[in-house]
Amino acid sequence: MLGFLTRLFKKRTPEAPHADRALWESEDRFGLLVEQVQDYAIFKLDPEGRVVTWNAGAERIKGYRADEIVGQHFSRFYPQEAMESGWPAHELAVARTEGRFEDEGWRLRKDGSRFWANVVITALRDESGEVRGFLKITRDLTARKQAEENVRLSEERFRLLVEGVKEYAIYLLDPDGRVVTWNSGAERIKGYRADEIIGKHFSRFYPQEAVESGWPAHELEVARTEGRFEDEGWRLRKDGSRFWANVVITALRDGAGDLKGYSKITRDLTERRQAEEKLKSFAAHLQRSNRELEQFASVASHDLQEPLRKIQAFGDRLQTKCGEALGEQGREYLDRVLAAAARMRTLINDLLTFSRVTTKAQPFEPVALSQVAQEVVADLEGRIQQTGGRVEVGELPTVDADPLQMRQLLQNLIGNGLKFHRPEEPPVVKVEGRLLHDPTPPVGGNGQGRPLCQIVVRDNGIGFEEEYRGRIFQLFQRLHGRNEYEGTGIGLAVCQKIVDRHGGTITANSTPGHGATFLVTLPARQLEEGNGHE
Repeated sequence: MLGFLTRLFKKRTPEAPHADRALWESEDRFGLLVEQVQDYAIFKLDPEGRVVTWNAGAERIKGYRADEIVGQHFSRFYPQEAMESGWPAHELAVARTEGRFEDEGWRLRKDGSRFWANVVITALRDESGEVRGFLKITRDLTARKQAEENVRLSEERFRLLVEGVKEYAIYLLDPDGRVVTWNSGAERIKGYRADEIIGKHFSRFYPQEAVESGWPAHELEVARTEGRFEDEGWRLRKDGSRFWANVVITALRDGAGDLKGYSKITRDLTERRQAEEKLKSFAAHLQRSNRELEQFASVASHDLQEPLRKIQAFGDRLQTKCGEALGEQGREYLDRVLAAAARMRTLINDLLTFSRVTTKAQPFEPVALSQVAQEVVADLEGRIQQTGGRVEVGELPTVDADPLQMRQLLQNLIGNGLKFHRPEEPPVVKVEGRLLHDPTPPVGGNGQGRPLCQIVVRDNGIGFEEEYRGRIFQLFQRLHGRNEYEGTGIGLAVCQKIVDRHGGTITANSTPGHGATFLVTLPARQLEEGNGHE
């Protein structure tokens, strides 16, 4: 190409031999091709830098028509600061002495707008080596420059963002595990300034036992082979103190897939771990306390049974043999003693029932709740007839549960609906259920969680104020006097404990005078490792 263009500067004569004429014709065709190129500004300059030729690409990129620019000095394509520094003359001087000059920089269009250009200037010499002019090829790389600038700005913003993060230690490692960058969060969490740690191996953040076991190298190996590594464990600060860290290491690869290093993000979870340890300790203490309370309730209940039986036996004997001699007031006192003994017996039995929710628990097995509900209704037939009420049992699913405790649960809820009815209206209790899916995915997995069983027990009874929703499930809580409705206030507490053991929830909604609705939600399928054992 340069040969063609160089010869274009030679003087052409009509007397040229036939071979030269063919060469000139070839050069003419090449010149026409250059003139039509749209993507490159290709033009010639004379030795002083004035424009000699102008192609279509030059017109498109720079905005000048040929008649506007031919004969003008090429420096008009340069910004003022480049003109003042003598840059156009420098370009021609380099091309003259070295044969070629290449550069990228801002250039001007006719309308004064700037574009980013790649410029190649080639000296054109005659056969004697004298510079006859220059060939100048310009490409408009504004789009590429803008993309690069966008990337640079994005990287700069990301760098500033990372450097400003104080809650996370975010830094880069080279392929061998040496620290390359260091943000303010890393300084705050680990205690090192950037100038103290950059270039050092990241294994210094690990306790001695972890280093000796090769754990830092293991982390990098996993990240290298699998792309990512995550772990929690003890790490060291600069002062030697330990902190509990969540660590995520990600392998960084180039377009060819070659490993360039790692990103490492560390969170200080020491406070969370301490809170978890306290919670575990509290849960263990609570569990021990519950066991002790249950044991106490069981032992106390058994120990109270014998003296209570004696009180009731001697009271009955006294009433039978000496009732007339006691007089009216004496008989009233004796009736109160016997009634109190009966209440005490009921209370003891209810306490035993409450303690046996865990102490006498049975393994879980598939339980057909419809059948259990029908059996409960049969057991409550006497109370149903006495009140003139009815119990409607709808569809109920089969669940993994303790069968005896499901019977207790339904008996307490249905029994409450029959007991707390309005005097002027017979009780109606409706029981129904359905299966639904837990929207929370299982830990460590995807998709839906375990299926849930939802049991609804509605009645048309006296109801209760909404402020008592949580209180009614507490032990010994009663909303009505014993003269109005019998009971010890333990039944719903037993329901709560049964539901807790099965990993479910129980709630109640009510409006005074318009009945109550109890909603029980249980896992329909229990996890195998639990299997209902305490």
